[in-house]
Amino acid sequence: MAARAQHLGHDVTCLARGTQPPRPGVRFVGADRDRDDGLSAVSNRTWDAVIDLTSQPVHARRAVRDVRARHRVYVSSSSVYAQSNVPDRSESAPIHRPLASGVMTSLEDYGAAKAACEQIYADAGESSTIVRPALIGGFGDQSGRSGYYPWRFANPTGADVLVPDGAFPTALVDVDDLSEWLLLCASRSDRGIFNVAGRTTDLAGVFATCRVIVGSPARVRSVADDALLAQGVAPWAGQRSLPLWVPDPDMRFVATLNSDLARSRGFESRPLRETLAAALRYEHQRAGARPAGLTDDEEVELRALLDAA
Repeated sequence: MAARAQHLGHDVTCLARGTQPPRPGVRFVGADRDRDDGLSAVSNRTWDAVIDLTSQPVHARRAVRDVRARHRVYVSSSSVYAQSNVPDRSESAPIHRPLASGVMTSLEDYGAAKAACEQIYADAGESSTIVRPALIGGFGDQSGRSGYYPWRFANPTGADVLVPDGAFPTALVDVDDLSEWLLLCASRSDRGIFNVAGRTTDLAGVFATCRVIVGSPARVRSVADDALLAQGVAPWAGQRSLPLWVPDPDMRFVATLNSDLARSRGFESRPLRETLAAALRYEHQRAGARPAGLTDDEEVELRALLDAA
């Protein structure tokens, strides 16, 4: 978002702890939002717009209390929705009960914590946009979820690439499309709650697109859920995983949303191939172990076990 805002000619200030280098050209304010006075360095003026990504309710509460702004954009999450087995969830779908505590101590409370942050911004009674993105991918995806399959098809360990159930639905939203629309909401002072997701497809479409992007000769080899779980392959993300796949019927539509309302307000999503190609470019420059997917050795070992079964 900082890069896109700069490109559009905005003056940008970023406040964070500073565990990574700030983007060149922005004003950087190093601060710890866990401190009650963590926002004091930016509380002495009225900002045209403030964009907040926190998942800690106490951070949201202090932002509303201490930072004056003509408009606020809060980046929430599709994880606020209480049910993930319903397709095309709209903004009116039930959400989790907001976390009672000001501090999220477990990722199991992530959805409830985001819901609590939403409530804080809504209850402030100020001009604000609340955005619920689905799965975000593209260049800079540190999680490796959107980059694993294009990278694997570009670097096969055999005649095929091992993949999960191709019928599983997904909807990647490109980080550049999301950030552009968030800034549009900020500049127009849009009010309301909006889902933002890419066009729904299935994993088979993801795999086919990856093959085309890299011109891979490797075949797609779909492996049954039970076989993957029996061999210790994790779903969704993380090490020794096959990303974007969840073998739980209650989570069937976790990565998809109805984004018609945002599209009616100017949100546009690029073709999936462009998002996957951008994710691959990021994977090519990644240093160190990939945080998601199977390593070369793990895929070779799994293929051998499946062939011997």
